[in-house]
Amino acid sequence: MEKKQIIKPLIFILTISLFVFLITTFTATEKTTAAIQHSPLSLPADSAQEISLYDQMRLDTTGLSREAFDNGLQGLAHLEDNGRIKNPDVLSIIDFSLPSSKKRLFVIDVKNKLVLFNTLVSHGRNSGTASANTFSNKINSFKSSLGFYVTGDTYNGEHGYSLRLEGEEAGINDNALSRGIVMHSASYVNESLIKSQGYIGRSLGCPAIPENMHRKVIERIRNGTCLFFYSPDKYYSAHTRILAKDSTDS
Repeated sequence: MEKKQIIKPLIFILTISLFVFLITTFTATEKTTAAIQHSPLSLPADSAQEISLYDQMRLDTTGLSREAFDNGLQGLAHLEDNGRIKNPDVLSIIDFSLPSSKKRLFVIDVKNKLVLFNTLVSHGRNSGTASANTFSNKINSFKSSLGFYVTGDTYNGEHGYSLRLEGEEAGINDNALSRGIVMHSASYVNESLIKSQGYIGRSLGCPAIPENMHRKVIERIRNGTCLFFYSPDKYYSAHTRILAKDSTDS
């Protein structure tokens, strides 16, 4: 009798304890689940803010302007839509918001999110000394022309292996071929000049690049890729049709 009297209360206590434990565990689980569902780290993909390609590639660390890159993507899409681009995976940008002492030519594989080349590039001698700040489409102006270009074929000329560039913007850079605006190498585009005078040499308007880089760069971007000469220039911003919000044709 004594054993039965002891066991019954013990079973009752154990049953109550188990019941309390289960209730507590269930409540805690519900709270944890609710917290996870409402956590900002667990937002549905469609409500989470999309990270831009510029940020994904950390292009700010290269010195490339965000506006230059965003505008470049917009112009690339426009030219591709109009059948002007053969290879939309590559976008090249010359960022004239940077001085010539900086590596301001960026060749970007937008498909694989890679910076293929980042090197020095010249501007026209009448566009400025250390920085390019005035631009022209006129023959013999010896200035750089802003805007979007489509790369053409290659040839061996006065400056060796060179790349023809076709300006896509009427009144802004469409005289490029008649002006002889091409990408070529130049001995005056080098680090030693930067150390001695603070800037590289200047061209007659061509985007000249280092002798030890030009063949690799030209081979990668030739025949139908997009090349964008960028500057936060008010005249260009006011007159470009490619970057206009309502732009529907070239």
